[in-house]
Amino acid sequence: MFEEYLPIIGRSVAVYLFIIIAIHLFGKKEIAQLSVPDLVFILLISNAVQNAMVGPSTSLDGGLIAAAALFTINYLFKLVMYRSKKARDLVEGNAVMLIYNGKIIDRNLKATKITVEELNASIREHGVEHLRDVDLAVFEVDGNISVLSDNYKHKTSRKRKAHRVLTKND
Repeated sequence: MFEEYLPIIGRSVAVYLFIIIAIHLFGKKEIAQLSVPDLVFILLISNAVQNAMVGPSTSLDGGLIAAAALFTINYLFKLVMYRSKKARDLVEGNAVMLIYNGKIIDRNLKATKITVEELNASIREHGVEHLRDVDLAVFEVDGNISVLSDNYKHKTSRKRKAHRVLTKND
């Protein structure tokens, strides 16, 4: 009985690995900020690979086996990335500096395929008006852009009252 599910497990794992590699090759910028076309793309990809995973099986068992294989390979994949810096760097890449002391690092902007307009929008989202006021902007491994600037204080940077620590007697 288990032998009939081995092909489903194998195909599911193969599709999972293919999607991970494809996302890595085509860039992670889109993953951080999903647009409508990105969402439609993900939905269509999932529909396109469904039959490749379960094959001729349209049963509930086949779908559950495919889902279990995906959960398992995802867990193992994350475990390997957690334990191995080499694996993490290979899959996620490294953070890339985009701006240093108010100056764009053009080669890094080109390498990450981020336009100046996208960079400026990200800077404004962080509450910084001008590029020259940015001390550091970094394209993070998750696809987000972090912006640091001493010239602007964000609402969350104000000091807050200390909270009272609860004890057993409270």
